[in-house]
Amino acid sequence: MQWEVVIGLENHVQLTTNSKIFSGSSIKFGAEPNTQASPVDLALPGVLPVMNKGAVERAIRFGLAVGAKIAPQSVFARKNYFYPDLPKGYQISQFEDPVVQGGSLTFAYEKDGKLETKTVNLTRAHLEEDAGKSLHEDYHGMSGIDLNRAGTPLLEIVSEPEIRSAAEAVAYAKALHGLVMWLGVCDGNMQEGSFRCDVNVSVRPVGQQEFGTRCEIKNLNSFRFIEEAVNYEVRRQIELIEDGGKVVQATRLWDPDRKETRQMRSKEDAQDYRYFPDPDLPPLVISQEWIDRVKAGMPELPAAMRERFIRDYGLPEYDSLILTSSQAMATYYEAVVAKAGKANAKAAANWMMGDVSSALNRADIDIERSPVEASQLALLLRRIADGTISNNAGKKVFSLMWDAQSQDENLADTIIEREGLKQISDTGALEAIVDEVLAANAKSVEQYKAGKEAAINALIGQCMKASKGKANPAQVTELLKKKLSA
Repeated sequence: MQWEVVIGLENHVQLTTNSKIFSGSSIKFGAEPNTQASPVDLALPGVLPVMNKGAVERAIRFGLAVGAKIAPQSVFARKNYFYPDLPKGYQISQFEDPVVQGGSLTFAYEKDGKLETKTVNLTRAHLEEDAGKSLHEDYHGMSGIDLNRAGTPLLEIVSEPEIRSAAEAVAYAKALHGLVMWLGVCDGNMQEGSFRCDVNVSVRPVGQQEFGTRCEIKNLNSFRFIEEAVNYEVRRQIELIEDGGKVVQATRLWDPDRKETRQMRSKEDAQDYRYFPDPDLPPLVISQEWIDRVKAGMPELPAAMRERFIRDYGLPEYDSLILTSSQAMATYYEAVVAKAGKANAKAAANWMMGDVSSALNRADIDIERSPVEASQLALLLRRIADGTISNNAGKKVFSLMWDAQSQDENLADTIIEREGLKQISDTGALEAIVDEVLAANAKSVEQYKAGKEAAINALIGQCMKASKGKANPAQVTELLKKKLSA
């Protein structure tokens, strides 16, 4: 039987406010346990929550970016359940009337070696408070409770179940992660829990309209874990059904050491939480004027920037998608082009998607921490373009620039001079090398003249070897063709 995978994501995005969603407590990461939990966060008698305006504005910003409807009036509700790190015995969230309704997210991913684009519709994005954190280590068999995180502002972004593979799920999560950082609504730090993913997975026979029974995998905090967890859960469900069993709706956790999901609890539905409007909070009213003010302060969005890169720099769609995957990457690219010139825009894109990205991955750092500054890379590209060095020599220069970690804008020139990497472009000197190579490689000459055009590559290689890699390849090729056709 052929199976279709059905996936929907719920992403908890911690908002970049200075204080909690309903109190003035700090949300700074790393504080001593239980030092940032106020009476409001604990819902002690006599206290009242007050909505954080900054959290609302960040929700509006996100809604505008994904083309969603911003609800003119939304309602906060109490989501009732018991958990040791939930001090109130309920969580303030939004249920029937979320602040952001609908919208969509378009992303790119590779499928069978080709670039694919997909648009996933969003169900909603609602504001809510985070719970505390249970600590299970170093407590001699007991658990500790840290309530610093209780009341931290979250925007929970819920997709429609339109994702059909682990690769699509990862690409969607990466695109969403990049967008919320681009907008400045989240710092995107997955290690600190600022961007967490719950993945709902089910399978059904191909052609069946009805959804299968879903399982939710909670609190995935890396893209690798998302891919591994989804692939495992899909296999588990298919094998279970094919062996005659039934999938039970449940909440599961991913165990990265054992590479498996394990059941945490049976999955609750909405009615189990006994939602009702929070009596301490009035409806959240958002005027069109407020929306317009937020919109006026928004940055250029990735989709608009992609179109501009294609239009102004002549980049292919794939290049523009990669270069706008994060605001930092796009900013770096434009800084390179500003110094290197538009004529080198495609070369700049190739270098950033190639050598620069490879170096960043090896060092496990983001573009903001690149030891090669945009102006330094731009000078290197100019030296390749004007023939001072070859592209291969450029790779060596880049590697040495990376290791140097210098802020000298003329670093490329310094390394080229020091390493003696300038190309030989003098026609007389090149002619002497070409003549010598032709005389020493009669067989390749005969093959070329007999119609085997590929034979010229061997001659070019010999010329480069004779010049110790310093000959200008374009000039060498031109001279060889001229002499071979004589």
